[in-house]
Amino acid sequence: MTSLRDLWDFDDPAASEHRFRERAAAEDPPGATHALTQVARALGLQERYAEGFAVLDDLVPVDEEGRVRVALERGRLLRSSGDPSAALPCFESAATTARAAGLEGLEVDALHMVALVVPAGRRLAAHRRALARARAASDAAARDWDASLLNNIGMTHADAADHAAALVAFQDALAARERIGDPARTRVARWMVAWSLRHLGRTDEALALQLGLRAELDAAGEDDPYVDEELALLTAPT
Repeated sequence: MTSLRDLWDFDDPAASEHRFRERAAAEDPPGATHALTQVARALGLQERYAEGFAVLDDLVPVDEEGRVRVALERGRLLRSSGDPSAALPCFESAATTARAAGLEGLEVDALHMVALVVPAGRRLAAHRRALARARAASDAAARDWDASLLNNIGMTHADAADHAAALVAFQDALAARERIGDPARTRVARWMVAWSLRHLGRTDEALALQLGLRAELDAAGEDDPYVDEELALLTAPT
């Protein structure tokens, strides 16, 4: 059976919602409950927060995975609707329950969300804690969280104007993306490396990377305004 992850299209949450509702209608608990938590997440991505909360409020999980997913999606809805402090205990509860149940992928997901809502002074340590857990996981999907977590570490350094440290993290994230093998996300990781190089004044290297991305996009018949924006900055008269 197709996994919940494979039913997601984050660029089209409305279509994803429809697929998850179909999945829920075709299954009994606990599978139906798991699918409905993703309905709530899809509603949140459409900014239909009240509807998302209503879906979760009606759920009565019958297994540990269901309890983790309900807590995780409630936290995401709270964060997206503007209440990150209320989201934090949801994510912490999800991480604790997932760890006890051996649900490594959900545990790392929850820890990654913890790091997004803790106070700024604790954020880098929280990202690193999530990364360490991902790297120690036996489940390959949980280990593959390293790419996103390294990107978040890079952004945390960049937000603090430490672009040298950010570059190291973005280069590690690129290596992880190349290992995973998703071409679109690998291009994004390359863009982040080039972006960091520009901030460090290494413009020739940044330009070479962005030109390579532009060539790949042209060959695929795709556009990326972020690549074009960087190229404009890198080729502007000084």
